[in-house]
Amino acid sequence: EQRIGEASPQYLRSSSAANRIAAVRPDARIVAILREPASFLRSVHLQAIRNYDETEKDFRKAIALEESRRQGKHIPRFSQVPSVLLYSDIVRYVEQLRRYHAMFPPENVLVLIYDDFRADNEGTVRKVLRFLEVDDTLPVPTVELDSSRTVRYVFLDQLTRGLSIARRSTAVSPVWGTVNALTPRRLRDSNAFGAIWRRVRYTDAPPPDEEFTLELRRRFKPEVESVSDYLGRDLVTLWGYDSID
Repeated sequence: EQRIGEASPQYLRSSSAANRIAAVRPDARIVAILREPASFLRSVHLQAIRNYDETEKDFRKAIALEESRRQGKHIPRFSQVPSVLLYSDIVRYVEQLRRYHAMFPPENVLVLIYDDFRADNEGTVRKVLRFLEVDDTLPVPTVELDSSRTVRYVFLDQLTRGLSIARRSTAVSPVWGTVNALTPRRLRDSNAFGAIWRRVRYTDAPPPDEEFTLELRRRFKPEVESVSDYLGRDLVTLWGYDSID
């Protein structure tokens, strides 16, 4: 009597996922969570850097590359999800939700707001449990993740991940297997060394560019107004867009 599911931000922005999910499971229950566009896209940019989908560390410059990337230009060599580099497409919330509402009954689609999730994490999780018709009385442990860290050196991070894979299976690559074999065991197995290496590997993300954040908020205000009307909730005020001209 358990529920089985899957989570991916790609499903909301995908133009085909709603149809394909409905074809397999027309009774599926869909949970979407929306976040204020400017802060969300900065978070997406940081994640894209960590995943090697993005190599441009300057958020403003990364946004400026959207149009050329739409034409297949300036795509990082190791990018596995180049669609994530079309940042503006990610926050077309009304268009995205309409695709799911067209395929599933309203009672099978739950739309959450990230601010509610942050303000009342446990209450929001219990709301999801009730939506899934499972026991919502069990304890809900909270976990705080630091998503503001960013890769300091992309090449070194790639090397580290390669070594981690080689540690589990030298069959993945003879090169990584050789490098792994040449690394002293006391370094490979040392928790202290791992902690030091994480400090070298990652650094704090630069503070948000307030001027550019305001530019983005002006740009996305029409979308925020549209999704407010669509959901019947005043996200314009909640997200502080009421003071933006």
